[in-house]
Amino acid sequence: MFAHRIKGLAALMLLFVSAPILAQDAEETHEGWRGTGELGYVKTSGNTDTSSLNLALEFIYEQEKWRHTLGGSMLKSSKDGTTDADRWTARAQSDYKFSEKSYLFASVRHDADEFAGYNPVTAFSAGYGRQLVETEKQFLLAEIGAGYRLQKVADTGEKEDGAILRGRLDYRWTISESTQFGNLFLVEYGSDNTYFQNDTSLTVAINKAFGVKLGYQYRHNTQPPAGSDATDQQFTTNLVYNFD
Repeated sequence: MFAHRIKGLAALMLLFVSAPILAQDAEETHEGWRGTGELGYVKTSGNTDTSSLNLALEFIYEQEKWRHTLGGSMLKSSKDGTTDADRWTARAQSDYKFSEKSYLFASVRHDADEFAGYNPVTAFSAGYGRQLVETEKQFLLAEIGAGYRLQKVADTGEKEDGAILRGRLDYRWTISESTQFGNLFLVEYGSDNTYFQNDTSLTVAINKAFGVKLGYQYRHNTQPPAGSDATDQQFTTNLVYNFD
């Protein structure tokens, strides 16, 4: 059953990779460092005291043949003095570009979430990526790969590990000069649990350096530990700073 599902998912991802390419000629590579930082904070007082802090960072170093990405995020919130969310994430990826649109990648993702059924989770993967679309308004790339995941059941301390199949789709739509829609989808398929994460965003630029970003994140485990929710959702409104 596991092998059959892997073949099905692989076929779906390869369909994206082998689809007719709609892209125009790619723009000149933006070499050197660039990045973004995000910050959001909300505090209320009165009948209920609540506070919420979230931040995210991403840095990209680009060369003719290599691209390195480092990113991370933090979410902390409390209600009436009791912490009800405490999540830290980190990720890194290196891409080797062997053609104008295709590359090989190696990546690692680490999640530490005090309120999740699995805590922590670390996933390693490697595979193939291809830029499918790059026009003035649209951008789409797809990745398919395999790897290994280690995770611990938070309540019992039991450790689980196994092979995974990883897929990722990154889509961006420039609606206007100041507005961009984005959607990033990640799936890590394993025999004992499949993890999905989808990040949807709408960013409005204030000027060249600053913007406001509305975000929605959906995280789902198909087989969470007993007593844990399968799905986590997060809505954010952040101030964005561009390091370009």
